[in-house]
This record gives sequence, structure tokens and C-alpha cells, in this order.
Amino acid sequence: MLTAREIMLLFFWATMLGYLPMAASAAESLPLVKVFSTGGTIASKYDPVKGGLVPALKGEDLLEAVPEIKKIARIEVEDICNVGSADMSPEVWIKISRRTNEVLADPNVAGVVITHGTDTLEETAYFMDLTVTSQKPVVLVGAQRAASMPDSDGPRNILNAIRVAGSPEALGKGAMIVMNGQINAAREVTKTNTIEGETFKTLEFGQLGVADLEKVRFYRAPLRRQTISLSPEAKLGRVEIVLHYAGNDGRVIRGLLSQGGLDGLVIAGTGLGHVSQTAFEAVKEARDRGIPVVISSRVYTGRIIPLYAAKGRGVTLKQIGCVLADNLSPQKARILLMLALTKTKNPEELQKIFDY
Repeated sequence: MLTAREIMLLFFWATMLGYLPMAASAAESLPLVKVFSTGGTIASKYDPVKGGLVPALKGEDLLEAVPEIKKIARIEVEDICNVGSADMSPEVWIKISRRTNEVLADPNVAGVVITHGTDTLEETAYFMDLTVTSQKPVVLVGAQRAASMPDSDGPRNILNAIRVAGSPEALGKGAMIVMNGQINAAREVTKTNTIEGETFKTLEFGQLGVADLEKVRFYRAPLRRQTISLSPEAKLGRVEIVLHYAGNDGRVIRGLLSQGGLDGLVIAGTGLGHVSQTAFEAVKEARDRGIPVVISSRVYTGRIIPLYAAKGRGVTLKQIGCVLADNLSPQKARILLMLALTKTKNPEELQKIFDY
């Protein structure tokens, strides 16, 4: 007959041997999320020698600050770069996009999270939305408070981003920005405040959903989405943005034309994309040289409509072959034009892409 101690030992080992496979199985059932780290405030710390914030943390460092992640996903991290997002470039966009397409082709990967500075976060997000071919979610996340600050929002934002990337409801929603518990579509979202935490908003149509304390929940889907796949040899041309303002006489545009090497131009016009009569002549010079010109607006919401017929207004700009940007901001119109120019320079074909 077994003693009480022997019975207890048998029970202990039976429990342990049964528990360990269950724990491993539970971990394997969690979604696999790839995290690409690129730097920014979310990865910055205060440097007393330099007297300000500097990029300091790698992807693994960021995740170590969020132990709760282990309960919701399996994570694999890659460091793409470590820069302030003001230094983000189209060359890095292409690198991130191609790597994202590669990893999302793996059936075991549920989604991708990209940690990023907030200055150009919406631009990188829109580039990913246009060039990633998978239906799996791509979630971009940043922070308004650096990692060394006591009220850093980075850990909570990362946790929520990974929750969204692993959510079945996120399939087909394209690239999204997840910050402050809010889910916003890449095409529509913009940064609205220089320093406050609740900065990324979709001003005209509202957020897609929330990542709150209970669950990830979507309330709408982005319908104005398209994919422009990049061939391995594709190169992005030089596209500049020119802001219109009272007294603009077109000399900035003429300066760009005189330098040469300009592949496209985006005008951040006033109101419905309007420019002055003198600036119109400079725009016409660009069009006469065969340079595609897209008309956007410095106004935050609303579409570009050819309503007024005076020189420099929508009707006349359309007549000389300018492309109207719909409701895209100047910086996002630039991205779409850069990608569209890898396919065509024809104004009518370009307009179809912007109208899609």
C-alpha cells in the first residue's frame, strides 16, 4: 500500500506532466505577430548630455516593458532602423513594405505591428496600406511620451496594437494606426496635436473601432482602399509639395522646374484647391513640360471639386490636365502620386487612380 507521501508525490508528478504540455499547447494557440521597430519617440529616452530625447531602444526593449503581451500573442521582433520619423524616407518605406509582404505570406503569421515616430506615422501607414498585398492587418503604433517619461503611453499603445494585429476582425481593414485605444484607417487619419496623447484622429468620418480594456471591436470598415503593388525594380520618383498662400506668385514652382529632376508636383491649394492667377501660370508651365500635377488642399476635410471657373480655380486647373486629389491630404496625395507614377503618367489614368 502506498504511503500518504508517495500518493502526494504521484499526484504532483502527474499534475506536472499533464500541465506542461497543456501550457505549451496554450502558448502555441496564440496568434503570431511580427513586430518591426523603426525608432521614434516610442523608442526614445532622455539624454542629459545632449539635453533632449534621442533614439535609444530596440524592439526587444520595447516589448520587455509590456509583459502582458505574452498572454495574447507570440511575438517575433525585427529592427528595421532607429530614427526619428522626421528622417523617414521612401527608401525605408519600400524596405518595410517588402519585408511586410514577405512575412505576411507565411500562413502562421496573423499580422504585423510597426513601431514608429508620430511625425510621419500617417504617411508610412498610407504607404503600407497601398503597397501591402495581404488581407492581414498591418498596425502602426507610436507614442507621444518617450519611454523614459513616467507617463509614457508607449507600452499601452504597443499592447493594443498587438491585440488589433491578432484580431480576426482586423482582416481586410488594411493598414491602421492604433493609439490611445483608438483604431483609425491609414488613408483618413491625421495627427492633430503636436504633443497631446489623443492626437491621431479621422476628422471627417471617425475611427474604425476601439481597443478598450475588454476587447477589440470594429464599428465600420474603410471602403476607399486600393493596392498598387511594387515590382522588384520599381523606383519612386521625386514628387514635391508646394503650399499656396496669399501672395504666392509661383516662383517656388518655377524654382523646382529650373532645378530639373522633378517627376511630379502636389499643390496644397486654398479652399477647393485654388491657386492665384500668377501661380496658375507656373502650374501651367509644369503641365506644359509633361509633369503630372495633383491638386489637394491645405484644408483638413472635404473633397476637391472643380466648381469655380476663374483662372487658378478648379475648372481651369482641370482643363490643363491637373489631377484632383479627392479628399487626400497633400502628404498622402504625394504618396499616391509617387506610386501611381510607377504605372502611368497619363492624367486621365492618374485621375482614375485618385478617384478609386
